[in-house]
Amino acid sequence: MHKPLIKLSVIAALVLSANAAFALEYRSVARHGAVLSEAPSNEAKKLFLVSKGMPLELLAEQGEWARVRDKTGGLAWLKKSELSTKHTVQVLREANLYKTADAKSPLLYRAGKDLLLDLQDNTRTGWLKVRHRDGVIGFIRIEEVWGV
Repeated sequence: MHKPLIKLSVIAALVLSANAAFALEYRSVARHGAVLSEAPSNEAKKLFLVSKGMPLELLAEQGEWARVRDKTGGLAWLKKSELSTKHTVQVLREANLYKTADAKSPLLYRAGKDLLLDLQDNTRTGWLKVRHRDGVIGFIRIEEVWGV
């Protein structure tokens, strides 16, 4: 009678561990004017220039190159030396930054679309603690940003 329950527990554990294996890794661009290329080569077609702090999802590494994805889903290659371990997030649309992780707390400011914020902490409650370049630290809803 307990065997189906045990099987479900094993299946649930496998699903959770499989999802953990696909954890996303984000990096930010280390300097203004970093070049995104079509292939991992200095001779490859240049696609875009990106600004310092832009968050990118790290997909793979090949020698001195990293395969990355931007918030639009665009794929490109970038020299690994152009990436920083500093974690930034990009605001998807106008969003509020609050004093605490509560929409009823005082509003610190309204963040504009594409604003870059330094990630301070992922509270794992749906709120991120972030820092604006001017030094203001507050909380924003995780669904309001890209890069986490």
